[in-house]
Amino acid sequence: MKSLMKAMVLAAAWAALPSAYAAQPLTDGKGAPLIHLNVAAAGWGGTALPGVEGRNYIFPDASYLNKWQKGGIRVIRFSILWERLQPKLMGDFAPVYAQRIDTFLAQAAARDMGVIIDIHNYGRFNGQNIIGTPAVPTSAYQDLMKRVAQRWAKNPGTHGYDLMNEPYGDADKYWKANAQAGIDGVRAFDKVHPIYVEGRSFSSTAQFATLNADLLLLKDPSDNLIYSAHLYLDDGSSGQYAKPITGKFDPMVGVNRAKPFVEWLARNKKRGQLGEFGVPDNDPRWLTAMDNLLSYMHDHCVPVAYWAAGPWWGKDPVAIEPINGVARPQWPVLSKWIQKTNNCP
Repeated sequence: MKSLMKAMVLAAAWAALPSAYAAQPLTDGKGAPLIHLNVAAAGWGGTALPGVEGRNYIFPDASYLNKWQKGGIRVIRFSILWERLQPKLMGDFAPVYAQRIDTFLAQAAARDMGVIIDIHNYGRFNGQNIIGTPAVPTSAYQDLMKRVAQRWAKNPGTHGYDLMNEPYGDADKYWKANAQAGIDGVRAFDKVHPIYVEGRSFSSTAQFATLNADLLLLKDPSDNLIYSAHLYLDDGSSGQYAKPITGKFDPMVGVNRAKPFVEWLARNKKRGQLGEFGVPDNDPRWLTAMDNLLSYMHDHCVPVAYWAAGPWWGKDPVAIEPINGVARPQWPVLSKWIQKTNNCP
């Protein structure tokens, strides 16, 4: 019975699209886009550093963004690795890797899309050296962000900068100082684009308010900071979804996990984003919870970036990348909220 029900739900979802990612009308222009998309490709293979392009990581090809443009996506969070971009602290950028980023930004700009450049390093350099320690001084991280902004501030494909993906563990105690250094580095060359600031302990929504009060003291001369948290619906909010749903399932689990972060933003009159969120395609109850969360975030004008798309995701159950041209079950739910108009500032 469950298999039949699942098949019926998925068939209805797919039938709603005339093709995998059909052209859809965009919003009426009120406010900024509330649905973003993670494209994870250039940041693959974090244990292979610097790695080999085509073996450990990949950049999307020239036509990759077409389907997302047609689907209404306008903001891409694009993960890159510090070590691949700047192999030596305080040194020059690796020419080929930097040029690949140039190309991706140009591909986005040509499609009226913007890219959030995401330093996907967990508060570390080379996987284990904590930023803020003698091995990786804060000044080296500031140098990175200064160079990033210097190269891409005026690129029409740049939407903003995510300072650091999911600081955690020993990196947490240095994060406020490092985040300020990152802001200062960006603002040395870019006074315009937003800067996304993640929180400690993997930037969890559940712990954001309690662990990151000092991030409210960050200074941005451009007053354009956006606090970015991550949220998944499995036990521990890890995003691994290692166990299927058993027993009673709360379809408001995502809303309940988002509330502490959203209410923290409101109390402090700050802007925010869910920088990562995703659900598996193997149970329609996840899709219901996803829909409820997106409704809540829409009502509170907090953008959500789905994790993840990219050319190497294959049949990963959380990925939204189509398989053989067929849309994933998560797409109709996400697409519905792309098309919703909003009155957000």
